[in-house]
Amino acid sequence: MLKFFWNCYFVIVRTIEITHTNNMFKNLLLSFLITFLSFGIISHENWEATKFSPKLAHEPSPLPDRVVLTWEDDPATTQSVTWRTDISTKVGKAHLAVANSNGRALETKEFKATTTYFKSDINEANFHSVKFSNLKPDTIYAYRVGDGINWTEYYHFKTASDRPRPFSFIYFGDAQNEVRTHWSRVFREAFREAPRAAFTLHAGDLIDNPSWDAEWGDWHQGPDWVNGTIPVIATPGNHEYERINQGPDYERFWMTKNGEKIEVNMTAFNPQSTDKGTVYEASFIGPKGNSSSFKINDGGNIIFVDDGIEAITGFKTSDLLGTSFYSAPLYDRQRDPGIPAVTNHWRPQFAFPIQNVPDESLKETVYYIDYQGVRFISLDSNKAKEMQVPWFRRVLEDNPNRWTIVTFHHPVFSPGSDRDNKELRELWKPILDEYKVDLVLSGHDHTYARTGQVDTGNLKNIPSGYQQAYDPDIGTVYVVSVSGPKMYGITKGNYAKRVAENTQLYQTIHINDKTLEYKAYEATGKLYDKFVLEKRNGLPNLLIEALPDEKRK
Repeated sequence: MLKFFWNCYFVIVRTIEITHTNNMFKNLLLSFLITFLSFGIISHENWEATKFSPKLAHEPSPLPDRVVLTWEDDPATTQSVTWRTDISTKVGKAHLAVANSNGRALETKEFKATTTYFKSDINEANFHSVKFSNLKPDTIYAYRVGDGINWTEYYHFKTASDRPRPFSFIYFGDAQNEVRTHWSRVFREAFREAPRAAFTLHAGDLIDNPSWDAEWGDWHQGPDWVNGTIPVIATPGNHEYERINQGPDYERFWMTKNGEKIEVNMTAFNPQSTDKGTVYEASFIGPKGNSSSFKINDGGNIIFVDDGIEAITGFKTSDLLGTSFYSAPLYDRQRDPGIPAVTNHWRPQFAFPIQNVPDESLKETVYYIDYQGVRFISLDSNKAKEMQVPWFRRVLEDNPNRWTIVTFHHPVFSPGSDRDNKELRELWKPILDEYKVDLVLSGHDHTYARTGQVDTGNLKNIPSGYQQAYDPDIGTVYVVSVSGPKMYGITKGNYAKRVAENTQLYQTIHINDKTLEYKAYEATGKLYDKFVLEKRNGLPNLLIEALPDEKRK
C-alpha cells in the first residue's frame, strides 16, 4: 500500500514539473496530493490486527519441517531422523555423506524414508523417517531430507564414540505451557551455554494438550534447527497422555464435605489468557439442578468460587479457595475416564528404541540408550508401573556401563503441594537403591528440588520415605526441574539440598570416566545449583557440593 501512495506522489509531482500550467492549477494539484496522502495515513490508524490462525501457522507444505534427530539403536553406528510434509509429498528421501570442508564435494548416499500418514486436529500430514546405519563412530556427517526436488539445508550430526569418552548433555523439565513464548528462550540460552552438547533430554510434559498440533508445532519451533543437529531423548509426561474411549468431558464426579461422591455436569470450561497465565472459567450444574461456577489458574488451583457451591457440595468458598481443583477436598474427576494412552503424536515424530518391553503400549516410552559409557533409561511413570519392574531390573543387571542415569516424569520425591508419588517410590526406589543408580531426572512438579545431605532430624510434616531422600550409603541424586513458565509452590522442599519455585531452569551435565558434573542455570544463564559425583571403586559415589554458600541465595 505504501508503495502505491509513493507512486501516486511521483506521478503528480512530475505532472506539476513538466506541465505549463498557471500557479492556481499547480496549487490545486498540490492540495489534492496532500489530501490523498493524508487519507492514506489516516486510514492506517483504524487498522486492527487479527490473530493468525493456528491452522495456517502450522500448516505443512512440500518443504520439510519439524526435523528431529533421535536414536533407535546404537548411537555410535546409527542415527534416525524424522520430518513432516504435507500429503502431496508421497515419498521421503535423505542424502547422507561424511562431512567435509567443501560442501560441493560431498559424496552422498540416498536413503528412502518410511512414510506415515497423520491426521491432527487442524491438518493432514505425512511424517517421514530414516534410520542411517553402518556409520563410523565419532564421525561428523552431513545430511538433508526432502522428496528429491524440495530439500532442506544440510545439517550436521556427530556419531558417538564406541568407547567411553567425556561428553555433555542438556536436561529440561516441563516445557508444557506457552512453549513458543516463554520456553524457547530457555532452550536457546541452554544451547548458548552448551553448543557442543551431545543431545537434549526432556523429562516429560513437552506440551500441555497432547492432541493439539499447534502446540507440537510450537515445541519444534523453539529449538528449530538445533533438533536437526543435536538428538533428542524424551520420556512422556502425563500431558503426553490422553484417554481413549472416555465418556463425555462434561460428566464429572465431585466429593462433598460429608464424603459423598456426587455427579455434576460441566456446562462451560473457557480458557482466558491473562498477564499471569491462563485462567479457566468453569460452570457446573449439581444433581438437584443447582449451579455453581469457578475460576481455576493454570496450576489447577481454585482462585474464585461463587455462592452456589455450598448448596451443591457443603463446602464454603473459604474451604476451596487456594486448593487444587483435582485434589482434596473436591477431587474433580471425569465420570468415565477411559483408558490412558500416549498421544498419537508421539511415535510419528520421534523414533526411539523398540526393545523387549512387557507390553506393546510401552514401546518407545520405555527404553534405554547407551552413550559413551553411560546407560540412559527411560521409564513411563504414567501407566503400568508394576509391569515395568522386571524389565527395569534386567536392564540394570545387564549394564556394562560405568554410569547409569534414569529419567521418568513423576518424581520419586515430590516437593509440590498435594503431590506424592508413593506407589512409584515403593515400586521403583528399591531397585534404584539396589543398583545404586547415579542420577534420576524428573519433571511434573513445576518446581526445582535436588537431593543432598540435609539434617533429617529437623524434618517435619514430610511423608514417609522422604527422610532418606538422599542416602550417602547409596549415593543416588534425585532432581525435579521445570523449564517452562507454569509454576507451583513448594510445601515439602525441606528434604532437599537445593530448591526453587517461580524459576525457569535448564541443566547441563558433563560426564567423564570418574566424575559427573551437574549445573543448573536460571533462564538468564545465572548459575543456580552445582554438584559433582565422584566414582569410587567399591564404594558409593561421593557427592561434592560445588556451589559456594554465598551464591545459594
